[in-house]
Amino acid sequence: MTQSRRDFLNQLGLTAAGLSLSSVLPTSTFADMTAKKFSFDISLAEFSFAGELMSGKMTNMEFPARTKNDFGINVLEYVSMFFNNKHTDQAYLKELKQRTDDLGMKNNLIMVDGANIADLDATKRKQAVESHYAWVDAAKYLGCSSIRVNLGDTSKAMTGVEDDPADDAAKSAADGYHKLLEYAAKSKMDVIVENHFGNSTDIDWLVGVLKQVNMPNAGLLPDFGNFCRQRSKPETNDIKGIMGTKCIKEYDRYEGVKKMMPYAKGISAKTHKFDAAGNETETDFLKMFKIIKDAGFKGYVGIEYEGGIIGMYNPTGGYLPTNDGIKATKTLLERVRTELA
Repeated sequence: MTQSRRDFLNQLGLTAAGLSLSSVLPTSTFADMTAKKFSFDISLAEFSFAGELMSGKMTNMEFPARTKNDFGINVLEYVSMFFNNKHTDQAYLKELKQRTDDLGMKNNLIMVDGANIADLDATKRKQAVESHYAWVDAAKYLGCSSIRVNLGDTSKAMTGVEDDPADDAAKSAADGYHKLLEYAAKSKMDVIVENHFGNSTDIDWLVGVLKQVNMPNAGLLPDFGNFCRQRSKPETNDIKGIMGTKCIKEYDRYEGVKKMMPYAKGISAKTHKFDAAGNETETDFLKMFKIIKDAGFKGYVGIEYEGGIIGMYNPTGGYLPTNDGIKATKTLLERVRTELA
């Protein structure tokens, strides 16, 4: 049986006494009553356009307008490789920022795939860390809140070579990461890490590194699709070869995201294929976002649709074209957000 507010007050004998409800109930009760509904803002990761960007059909400078005009998304996540080494070109950065400002958009993140800041060699590690300084500066100029870095060697991931020994790599990763965080802190920039490849796909290893650095501007970027602990060796050492590999051993993605959420400063909602009902076939989004909701997350969720570039090399695989895949991901995120609100 339901009860009106006045009936409730009368039962407490408050109305006649002229007392307010707040005078007798704990503050936590009102906090629960006024708690904000679960929500998140949607951003778009530039790698969703990887096929067009790599083929020259699209440029980094066109990314903001494409995102705004085709998908109605106002928050951008760049990828370093598509700057074509122009991240130190002030004129280039000025034009890019002007375009986003004119469109009323937010530059949120640059995903940096550079030299290995977790290199076991101290000299190489130092050089790698310092090479990331320019990306921190570029991100700051563009108005981003963070850059995303890797704790490992991307070339090993691309060639199927085993990553460095976990214990040694953890020490090197903590050292290099901490030094980069110190530099970024001067600009009030976050430096976040995603589960990407190699050791970083072992979430216990990754969280252990975060605990070692213990810096307020450190954080994680959980990626739904990057929990593969071991892949088949690519037939060719290029993007086609990588896209053709198969996952042999995988860390549980739901358990992985759950462990990452206390440190999460963003979410990478990676998608590949969809069923007839519009659900992602590899990740149960409702289950995943219940985990994210329970963690109290309120930040940006980035769309990262990889089906477009995979489909370029596997045209009969049932992958949606880039625009359709991004739209399908956005629709799925909006549906999940509504269901869990």
